[in-house]
Amino acid sequence: MDFESLGLSAPVLQAITEKGYTSPTPIQEKAIPIVLMGRDVLGCAQTGTGKTASFVLPMIDILAEGRGKMRMPRSLILEPTRELAAQVAENFDIYGKYNKLSMALLIGGVSFDDQERALEKGVDVLIATPGRLLDHFERGKVLLNDVKVLVIDEADRMLDMGFIPDVERIVALMPKLRQTLFFSATMPPEIRRLADRFLQNPKEVTVSPPASASTNIVQGIVVVPEEEKREALRRLIRSEDIKNAIVFCNRKRDVAILQTSLKKHGFNAGALHGDMSQPARMETLEKFKAGEIQILVASDVAARGLDIVDMSHVFNFDVPFSPEDYVHRIGRTGRAGKVGHSFTLASPDEGSLVEAIEKLIGTQIPRIVVPGMETIAFEPSDGRRRGRGRGGRSTSRGSTASERSRGPRRESGPPREQRPPRAEKPVEKAAKAPPVMAGEPRPERAPRARRPERESTRESAAHRESQPRTTQQREPRNEPRSERPPRQQERQPDRRRERDDGAVPMGLGDHVPAFLARSFR
Repeated sequence: MDFESLGLSAPVLQAITEKGYTSPTPIQEKAIPIVLMGRDVLGCAQTGTGKTASFVLPMIDILAEGRGKMRMPRSLILEPTRELAAQVAENFDIYGKYNKLSMALLIGGVSFDDQERALEKGVDVLIATPGRLLDHFERGKVLLNDVKVLVIDEADRMLDMGFIPDVERIVALMPKLRQTLFFSATMPPEIRRLADRFLQNPKEVTVSPPASASTNIVQGIVVVPEEEKREALRRLIRSEDIKNAIVFCNRKRDVAILQTSLKKHGFNAGALHGDMSQPARMETLEKFKAGEIQILVASDVAARGLDIVDMSHVFNFDVPFSPEDYVHRIGRTGRAGKVGHSFTLASPDEGSLVEAIEKLIGTQIPRIVVPGMETIAFEPSDGRRRGRGRGGRSTSRGSTASERSRGPRRESGPPREQRPPRAEKPVEKAAKAPPVMAGEPRPERAPRARRPERESTRESAAHRESQPRTTQQREPRNEPRSERPPRQQERQPDRRRERDDGAVPMGLGDHVPAFLARSFR
């Protein structure tokens, strides 16, 4: 089958021919006619099968007629990383060069002003990462009321990166009547539940088993001690006929260290990770695509969707924690029907991670020998997946994030079950004193051991309490007021003033003016 039988327009077919493509891939062959019909699509295919062109080509024909309004794009494509968004924008420039479609790219690390000016002119295609798109929406620079086609690309990667809440918020801002295209390399249960919420009566397109490795990739794994991985990597690079290669690390700090080590030993190496500025990332990627950099040391930011022409090798300096990441990493090579090579360096304590990968891809990765180095076997596993923590130690995969951030706990002494029981200290309880009957003197209290300096004070108080009280010390409650001592009566004088006629004046106290006093009987 050729592209002409898929129903694409003449301008798009001309651009495809100039690009050098003659026949569509399986995912393109199945998805393009359905997208042109206006139906929702749930596409699942392994990486490197041409998923991007399967929605870019029909979108160009759908948006050929019409024009975007100011700040109201007609279509939206969501990508998890800046590199993927930039690559999709390049595909629109290549395939849509004979169509008059305006496009805007909203990614981080780029000036807001340039992006706002593009939105004010009105765009037909808006390609964005979720975070930067929400930033523009909160500024009031973009409205999503006129989106006719929505594409959610690499949905499983968005799930791993924590973008799903942002995606849900963005979808809630769009009209209900729209066409949604949902593409993912893997289809875990969380992604399928998300697709059921966003799609309406979708047509599912699956061209290969989920999370399967391409048959065009020659795989191999080397088990060496952690401290010998750099030497093993250098020997592998020298023994292979490498045109260009990507070396993946699990941590960003290891990317810079490994790149410095390779350059020190004479290799043409560059670095790519998420902490780099966007101009530096784009410059490094362009140099790698142009062949100016032969070996690119990168984090998983380069594991999804990057299309490098004739990528010959992929090296996993660290075994990925997630088995799906292994499939995406090695998928950078062996693309478009060409043969690629993938080698993984594993330490002895990473056997459980390798077993999880082999279970996912359904085959065992062959063990290979590095020239001039002795290989070892994996350590016995307890069935739990582990990843390297600080200092190369293994940490349990099931531990919490706070525990992994603190690093491995230090054990001092033998295990808890082998430690001798602690000797319990005898606890002396004071005997409860018998109740004191009425009329009996109170017994003297024993002084407290904590404050010996107050013993004399408490003894004198106990002595006073033991003496019977006299009538002068205790006044009966029912004693008449008139029998109180004279001194108490003087304290509360009678403020009423008796006049000669027996009338009691009411007013302002003892010295009331005569003209204010009133007599009433």
